[in-house]
Amino acid sequence: MDDSLHSGIEARAGRATASSRPIPVSLSVRAHRAGADPAVRSSSALIDPDMPNEGPLVDRYGRVHDDLRISVTDRCNLRCVYCMPLEGMTFLPRNELLSFEEIVRVARVAHRLGVTSIRLTGGEPLVRRGLTDLVAGLSKIGFSDLALTTNAMQLAALAGPLVEAGLQRVNISCDSLRAERFASIRRRGDLATVLDAMSAAEQAGLTPIKVNVVLLRGSNDDEILDFASFARETGRIVRFIEFMPLDAQGQWDRERLVPGREVFETINERWPLAPVSADLGPAPAEQFRFADGIGRIGLISSVTQPFCGTCNRLRLTADGAIRNCLFSDDETTLRDVMRSGGTDEDIEHQFRLAVWAKFPGHAINEPQFLRPARSMSMIGG
Repeated sequence: MDDSLHSGIEARAGRATASSRPIPVSLSVRAHRAGADPAVRSSSALIDPDMPNEGPLVDRYGRVHDDLRISVTDRCNLRCVYCMPLEGMTFLPRNELLSFEEIVRVARVAHRLGVTSIRLTGGEPLVRRGLTDLVAGLSKIGFSDLALTTNAMQLAALAGPLVEAGLQRVNISCDSLRAERFASIRRRGDLATVLDAMSAAEQAGLTPIKVNVVLLRGSNDDEILDFASFARETGRIVRFIEFMPLDAQGQWDRERLVPGREVFETINERWPLAPVSADLGPAPAEQFRFADGIGRIGLISSVTQPFCGTCNRLRLTADGAIRNCLFSDDETTLRDVMRSGGTDEDIEHQFRLAVWAKFPGHAINEPQFLRPARSMSMIGG
C-alpha cells in the first residue's frame, strides 16, 4: 500500500482522539466523472496487462475487495431531506431491476472471488416484495456476514422471517430521537415505528444493531449527546454519518456538514471515549467505546477524514451496475452481460475490470471534484 494514502497518528494524553488510528486520506489525479472523458466511460477502457486474472479482487493500490453492497431497489417509502425531494422522483422500470435470481448469481461469483460480506441496501430494501426469498438464496452461498440497511418502517413484521431466511444483522437509520423533528427530516413515517422495530429486531436476533444518524447543521446537531446517551442506555451502536453530496436534489451544502471530529469532541467531553481495536478490519466507521465500558459509537467521516486508503467495498446497483466507489460515475454493467448470455467467467472478468479501475481516492476535497450523476438512493448505500 502506498504510504501516501495514509496520514499519521495523533495522540492526546489520557483520552482518545478522533485520530487515534491512522486515517487514510484520498488522493486523486482527476475528477471521477466518467462522462467528462469518453476514454473512461467504463472500466473496460482501463484494462491493464498487469491486472490479475486469478486470486482475490485486488486493485492497483493493493486494496483487497471483500465487501459487496447490493441495492435491490431505488424506491423508498420515505423522503428524507438529505436524500430525496418530497415529490418528482423518477424510479427505474421494474424490468430494468436485477431479478433475485440474477442477484444470487452475481453474489455467487463474488463469493468465489473472495467476497465475504454482503449488505442489502436500497432505496429501502424492504419495499421490494419477497425480499426474504433473496435473503434465503444469498444465505445458502455461505457469506460470513449477511446484513441489511433499512429505515425500519416495515422491519418489525419482517424481522423474524428475515432471521429464518438467514439474515444476521441490521443497520437502522434514525436521524432524531424527537418525534416532531424525526417527522420533519423523514417527511414520512414516524419515530415510534422505528423504535419498536429496533426492539423487534433485537428480539429476533438481528444484533448488534447499528443506528445510523446523518447529522445536519442547524437541524439535528443538537442531539449528539442525546444519541450518545441512547447508545449507552440501549447497547446499540450509534454511528454518526457526515452529510455527503449524494442527495437527489443536488442541494448539498458543506456548511450543513457536521464533522466527525466535532462529534467526537462533543461526546468525549461528556463521556470520555477510547478507540476500539483496529483489528476489526477496514470498516468505514472509526469505532469508539465509552471509557467506562458502557456502549459504543462510530464516526463515518467520509468527507472530512476519508478512509479511501483502506476501502474494501464494491456496490451493485439495482439495475445491475458495479460501482467501485460511491462517489464515482464509472460503472460496469453486469445485467447486460447476463441478459446477453454471458457466462460466470464473463461476470468475474467484469468484477476484476471494475476493481482494477478504482481510483486511489474519491477526491471530494479536491477542486475538480464533480458529484456523481446518481444520488444515494439510485446507487445503494
